[in-house]
Amino acid sequence: MAIAVPFLGHGVGLRPKHFPQLWDGTARVDWFEAISENYMVAGGRPRAALERARSMAPLVLHGVSLSIGSTDPLDEAYLRALGDLVARMEPAWVSDHLCWSGVGGHYAHDLLPLPYTEEALAHVVRRVVAVQERLGRQIIIENVSSYLTYTHSTLAEWEFLGAVAERADCGLLLDVNNVYVSATNHGFSADAYLAGLPPDRVGQIHLAGHTDMGTYLFDTHDGPVIEPVWDLYRQALRRFGRVSTLVEWDDHIPELDVVCAEAERARAVEAEVLEGANAAPA
Repeated sequence: MAIAVPFLGHGVGLRPKHFPQLWDGTARVDWFEAISENYMVAGGRPRAALERARSMAPLVLHGVSLSIGSTDPLDEAYLRALGDLVARMEPAWVSDHLCWSGVGGHYAHDLLPLPYTEEALAHVVRRVVAVQERLGRQIIIENVSSYLTYTHSTLAEWEFLGAVAERADCGLLLDVNNVYVSATNHGFSADAYLAGLPPDRVGQIHLAGHTDMGTYLFDTHDGPVIEPVWDLYRQALRRFGRVSTLVEWDDHIPELDVVCAEAERARAVEAEVLEGANAAPA
């Protein structure tokens, strides 16, 4: 079974800096992605902005605190709040990250990578299935950027990610920038990563900027997408076809029209790749 999500086009992340464009109606985008945890409290300006955004364009909820890989029990209070938000906003889909974010009740405020083993795979699959049963829908899981690996991993990251999607019957959010960052940091092939994912499970793509720290790349989302990541996006389009794509910009956030220009570039790249493929002789 494939992931069943609509094609929304080329969207941007919903950020408070751009709320004024919601109120005056000038935030014209294909769709918005909102960070789930920022809107779980009913009432107030954030929820009003989210409802305004939902009235203007399709909405997706993207979480950062599910901690699907943790050994702690799933957070029941968090799942209730997320479920209430999903019921209220009716997003096109719900996503979070393939990671763990804390242990023993202590939250690390980071998206930490997992060991890629059969034991970890079975654990994650059980938890994804439990979350999907609670929400009454498939969810989409994103690959994270990483700065360390585990010596006892027995699977490649892409093998692990694809197996989670198949066994839990969930979707994948392919963060192309994260693939590039992790491939550079760890010395694996970004092309092999894309080739190893099941095409019918990829329901969304992320694009973002990062920072070159000299000895490693750091996923900062604080600037435009660099050319090698655009090239990898082209490769992803050849592999996965037309997939809803979103630009993330979370630090040093510019005016909305700058972020939208990145989304428009993604649209142009998609047209270049897919229309070129359709026009190619058999």
